[in-house]
Amino acid sequence: MKKDIERIFHESIRVKEETLKNNSDKIVEAVESIRELFSRNGKIFFFGNGGSAADSQHIAAEFIGRFKKERRALPAIALTTDTSILTALGNDYSFDIIFARQIEGLAQHGDLAFGISTSGKSKNVIEGIKQAKKMGLKTISLTGRSGGKLAPLTDISIIVPSSETARIQESHLCVAHAICELVEEKI
Repeated sequence: MKKDIERIFHESIRVKEETLKNNSDKIVEAVESIRELFSRNGKIFFFGNGGSAADSQHIAAEFIGRFKKERRALPAIALTTDTSILTALGNDYSFDIIFARQIEGLAQHGDLAFGISTSGKSKNVIEGIKQAKKMGLKTISLTGRSGGKLAPLTDISIIVPSSETARIQESHLCVAHAICELVEEKI
């Protein structure tokens, strides 16, 4: 069992190292975009499914609360939390539009949409990004594998070079924490 544990840790480290090598410029670009957004009181909307929904909530909480230092709350919203909205839209329309409809109702030109999908194929995340683009929002995606259909739609796409969901999610959290820490340092 110890060998399996070591293998899992080493795989996670390797994927993170490759993610850093392939995406450091994009992470810098994301930090600068988010910092600029907050400097003019824009809002950031996070969304994804399953583990990516949990990551959306986690990252939004880091911005609203604090990451490492005391500072003003930063306007971040996870579109994954309101069960009444999610179930009403899923039931009355389609699960595919649950994020797009919230973007339409809550976002304004100049805000930022941050879609998370390990495969890059989540239809509702793709539709949320499409709606954001229609409304003039800056867009960022955090994906894995090849980036799927999501990555090419976004202004900034950070792609974790792995096909294993667990390793992708671990790297997503590392990227998100790096973004939070660096944005907070610049505020």
